[in-house]
Amino acid sequence: MQTIDQLLHAKWIITCEQNNRVLEHHALAIHEGKILDILPSKEASHRYQTKNEIHFNTHAIMPGLINAHTHIAMNLFRGLADDLELMDWLTNHIWPAEAKWVSHDLVYDGSLLAMAEMIRGGTLCFNDMYFFMNATAEAASKAGMRAHIGMTIIDVPTAWAKTTEEYFAKAIAFYEQYKTNPLVTPTLAPHSTYTVSIENLERVKRLADDYQLKINLHLQEAPSEMLQAHAKHQRRPLHRIHEIGLVSPQLIAIHMTQLNDEDLAILQETKPNIVHCPESNMKLVSGSCPVEKLDLLGINVALGTDGAASNNDLDMFGEMRSAAFLGKVTANDPCAVSAEKVLQMATLHGARALGIDHYTGSLEIGKQADCIAIDFNHIETQPLYHPVSQIVYATPRQQVTDAWVSGQPIMRNRKLIHLDEAELLTKAQNWRNKINCSYNAEPK
Repeated sequence: MQTIDQLLHAKWIITCEQNNRVLEHHALAIHEGKILDILPSKEASHRYQTKNEIHFNTHAIMPGLINAHTHIAMNLFRGLADDLELMDWLTNHIWPAEAKWVSHDLVYDGSLLAMAEMIRGGTLCFNDMYFFMNATAEAASKAGMRAHIGMTIIDVPTAWAKTTEEYFAKAIAFYEQYKTNPLVTPTLAPHSTYTVSIENLERVKRLADDYQLKINLHLQEAPSEMLQAHAKHQRRPLHRIHEIGLVSPQLIAIHMTQLNDEDLAILQETKPNIVHCPESNMKLVSGSCPVEKLDLLGINVALGTDGAASNNDLDMFGEMRSAAFLGKVTANDPCAVSAEKVLQMATLHGARALGIDHYTGSLEIGKQADCIAIDFNHIETQPLYHPVSQIVYATPRQQVTDAWVSGQPIMRNRKLIHLDEAELLTKAQNWRNKINCSYNAEPK
């Protein structure tokens, strides 16, 4: 018998690989952080020995979810301003609040609060875009999560940087500090085409090519953005950045709710990755990403929550359900955006968008053991006929019981391993008191 680090048995193992297998009464053999084997439980107990063998008799084990677009520190602005159109929400509420409050301490505390929420909801990897990236990176290392952290570029002075040169300099410094970190991956994050000049987007492209980085960009998110682009440039944003070579598999285009046939032709030719954020888009009435059309064109679509200030949570289970329902309505087809497809959007397709599908995003031999256990033995998820459908259409995030990153537990039986929930709640309340007092004192 071979001695290994741990053996996880489950009623179901859902692999989320390309031909997603649902295996009943199987086990994951994990050694040195990787999946060594996936095999029937009876066979596993005869082939492997370990001091760490766990039986999840009423659970499914599946890959950890990947939240492909976040602004996680904005958890501390959750519920600050609701029921508003995108540009009104940004310019009259969120940006003024950020100007007053964003700091290393706010980002660190907000990031930890968000990471606790994500882990408790089965998300083990996220793709972020915000300020004070070092604070988020420090928080991710503490929490034990995988973090893709966008190095923000924006032609607007903030508490993080006052000039474009400072944004770029701080981006390069952050990259140099974290380029070999096992959990933190730097990316480039120009905010949008309406807040970053075409010259600076060209500079972003050169930097991405030099350092082999992904580029995150809010793109064609809302009708107001399109009207603004037409008035100022007489061109659609996608067409403008296509002209400078920015549209490629290197690009992670976020939202993409405003697409016409010409746009779809460009996307089919260039194959960028797209992140669908259905709940944020519905709440702000920004539009709906045509997921089914994009999928039929062979374009990779991942799933994200956006920030908790516009969602108002980081619940990828809720996001999967919303993506499936909205996708069917948008396509006018009940067969569109199936449960199987949505589950892959939240796992393997997210990994593909981030360029990490060779080591995570699905349960396959040789990949990192990034996985979660979901307990189906609850009123809300019984009876059970099809595990994948049950996950997407019926399972609340509170039924995630355990989570591992590279085989290391970061949540066990709903208890976070590295984070103090009571301390996080106290800090959240302290920030609420400060922000709320200031927000309510100012004229709107």
